[in-house]
Amino acid sequence: MIELNTDFGARASVHGAQLDWQPSPMKGVDRRMLERIGDEVARATSIVRYAPESSFSPHVHTGGEEFFVLDGVFQDEHGDFPAGSYIRNPPDSSHTPGSDIGCTIFVKLWQFQPDDRNQVSVDTKSAQFEPVADRVGVSAIPLFKDARENVRMERWQPGAVVDFEPSGGLEIFVIEGGFEEGGEAFGAQSWLRLPDGASLEAVSGSDGCLCWVKEGHLAHMDSEAFAARVA
Repeated sequence: MIELNTDFGARASVHGAQLDWQPSPMKGVDRRMLERIGDEVARATSIVRYAPESSFSPHVHTGGEEFFVLDGVFQDEHGDFPAGSYIRNPPDSSHTPGSDIGCTIFVKLWQFQPDDRNQVSVDTKSAQFEPVADRVGVSAIPLFKDARENVRMERWQPGAVVDFEPSGGLEIFVIEGGFEEGGEAFGAQSWLRLPDGASLEAVSGSDGCLCWVKEGHLAHMDSEAFAARVA
């Protein structure tokens, strides 16, 4: 079993753009692993790249799937999803994913509650960013929210001081631009996870930062339970 960044009580960071691409079981589909519990069936956070005219065989997402399209066009029998698309496929949903022209996605697997049946599709390119109260220089697009987690896109203006106390932990994945936190520089495809109880103290770079953000879910983590579910 692969175990990567499995201590959810600790800060974790990975600079995805610096990682080598690793082949998946399907030809033309490669990945960069950010966190993982399990082998091919796994609780996983990854960057996945589809070569042109590549695809996965039909499969069921027993533990759910959440992804954001970074470039190209992701496709399945439910539609074509260009860069900027955010999708949540709940537990027990199924599809046959692929891409005619190729694409790259940021994806999270096996991270849903078993009874979650919320199907979500958001085109962030056509959505409107709105200012975030009490956070100067920050605007957001809501993507999904329930009692367990709050998922959103955030845009940080150049040089913005992003300083707040998330409720229940935080994940940030950089889509464009970058920021500095804890003396570490984060650029495109960088990922930061802060545990429940930690504060974020970040400063966006000279080009600002566009990022995917998830808050709250780390207050409900049990890595042993996830390992048992995917075993």
